[in-house]
Amino acid sequence: MTFILGLTGSIGMGKSTTARLFAEAGCAVWDADAAVHRLYAPGGAAVAPMSKVFPQVIENGSVSRPLLKRVIAADPTTLQKVEKIVHPLVAADRERFLSEVTADIAVLDIPLLYENGSEVMMDAVACVTVSPEVQRARVMERGTMTPEQFEAILSKQMPGAEKRARADYVILTDTLEHARAQVHSVICDITQRLIHA
Repeated sequence: MTFILGLTGSIGMGKSTTARLFAEAGCAVWDADAAVHRLYAPGGAAVAPMSKVFPQVIENGSVSRPLLKRVIAADPTTLQKVEKIVHPLVAADRERFLSEVTADIAVLDIPLLYENGSEVMMDAVACVTVSPEVQRARVMERGTMTPEQFEAILSKQMPGAEKRARADYVILTDTLEHARAQVHSVICDITQRLIHA
């Protein structure tokens, strides 16, 4: 039996790094953002349906994220239409991953896990966290968005305190060593749960 651990956390909290630590420890990891990249790439399952509804976002046989961002910024109702196309395809990608997993623990890296109700599919949820100051500094250091864009993303996400309160495990990503130690603790705890299941 594979234990399904949901991994979530707001932007800049260290979720991708934490997912990598789980993978390094032998867990199977599925990344929702990576799934979307696959779907948008040339030959990806989202390209044909997106080209029917939003032909202006197709570039070189793929869905252009910068063009899509512009269309969504111009008309907020676009996002719901995009989600109607993409969410079922992401869910199918996730199900395919789970059907092929052989590891004891499968980690599903889903940024909006609580926001879209995915926690009901998980055996447990781990939430990554860091102070708001460190979070803001990390995001701004990337140089990929303005402070306004960062605030807009935060406004769409459930507050960190609520995510932490609902999670089974909270992983503080203040340093890599500390995060790695906590990932190890989570894996040990789940392993014990599997032994006694």
